[in-house]
Amino acid sequence: MPTSPKLNGLAEEALLAFREMHVLGVKCNEFTFPSVLKACSTARDLMRGKQIHGIVVVTGFESDVFVANTLVVLYAKCGEFSDSRRLFDEIPERNVVSWNALFSCYVQSDFFEEALGLFQEMVFSGTNPDEYSLSSILNACTGLGNINQGKRIHGHLIQLGYDSDPFSANALVDMYAKTGGLQDAISVFDEIAEPDTVAWNAVIAGCVLHEHHSQALALLGQMKRSGTSPNMFTLSSALKACAGLGFQKLGRQLHSFLTKMDIKSDPFVSVGLIDMYCKCNLMDDARIVYNLMPEKDVIALNAMISGHAQNGEDIEALSLFVERNKDGVGFNPTTLFTILNSTASLQAVNVCQQVHSLSVKSGLQSDIYIVNSLVDSYGKCSNIEDAAKVLEECPFGDLASFTSMITAYSQYGQGEEALKLYLKMMQQYIELKPDPFVCSSLLNACANLSAYEQGKQIHVHVLKFGFMSDVFAGNSLVN
Repeated sequence: MPTSPKLNGLAEEALLAFREMHVLGVKCNEFTFPSVLKACSTARDLMRGKQIHGIVVVTGFESDVFVANTLVVLYAKCGEFSDSRRLFDEIPERNVVSWNALFSCYVQSDFFEEALGLFQEMVFSGTNPDEYSLSSILNACTGLGNINQGKRIHGHLIQLGYDSDPFSANALVDMYAKTGGLQDAISVFDEIAEPDTVAWNAVIAGCVLHEHHSQALALLGQMKRSGTSPNMFTLSSALKACAGLGFQKLGRQLHSFLTKMDIKSDPFVSVGLIDMYCKCNLMDDARIVYNLMPEKDVIALNAMISGHAQNGEDIEALSLFVERNKDGVGFNPTTLFTILNSTASLQAVNVCQQVHSLSVKSGLQSDIYIVNSLVDSYGKCSNIEDAAKVLEECPFGDLASFTSMITAYSQYGQGEEALKLYLKMMQQYIELKPDPFVCSSLLNACANLSAYEQGKQIHVHVLKFGFMSDVFAGNSLVN
């Protein structure tokens, strides 16, 4: 996790002061060492941290719990988790701060399983967690998407009387919102006496995540009326809600509000505006926002290309990709996935081949979404041979790829190949279950071949997997 230049500057000043103190022969104590070790953690300066650790050992302060806790954090924040855990285990009398130190480092580094395991150790050791312990573990539950474990931690909070603590309440709202319990998130939020910006952001973002866009905008109105000022994160969520509802007027009002907050310095907000304008079919506005961005990264590029593709402007999507690729912006799997969808719509086989070549050169040819898009794009460009080759070279089986290939065979009069491929899919990849689209394509292939018996077998599969009510499968059966 990067730190700000300001924080790093202050840490450097602290380290220089410590060096001068050491040169002058002034003795350090249990208050000096935690401060200077914290400065090393902030600066991610493990080398100097180890030197100070050596002084700690020589002066006999390694057993002091406050010094030991800061050593645990130092090594963890510098990525040395095995050393951090060893130092933690060596603390003779660990207090709740010791446990919290390692919890927070695990969570900040996305080691959520390790954090939960450590929490279990803490409970079994007889140490009572405090509000900071429980807030950290709630964040781990959020990272894992584990709502059941989150509910158990919620129980601990209530038992220990920390459920009204603002940090814990905010973590609860965030956890429920991100793990599928939106109503629980709203219930917890409603119990907060004076929700701060973090709480409002968590519940509004949760509504947007679950596509309750109207509710998100209603909460934004409540937030303003409560006297709490929305920040860029709040307004970014509101932009997503406007995009979801196609609210052009409100979206423009939010843009105006954001302009006063100097959005040019925040690429996250600019991408949100591009997405909103694209989804409201206001491509000129989206392009203006994109052009005004001082630094255009691949995320902004993807938002713009996706917008062009969603609005049927596939040529513009391809042109922008070529233009930005020449400028060295680069690309990722999402970029190529979107571009391949545009090539499929345009039936531009030459472009499809060029993108295929790019995916091979960049090592992305085995990405599941790239494979699916290549098969689909080649198929829609009538290049059945290359589509089949991509599928054959794929190291894993995926239903979307098989569906695209079977559909292409069926559409271009190769019904027998479609049936053979379906049989191969069912035999070699038993974990893959057909969907209505596969069955529809197979039934069309049988119709074109006048293959009545094979058609009856596919009919059995339609019944077996419960697709009789599907419009596509039903129409193909009638045919």
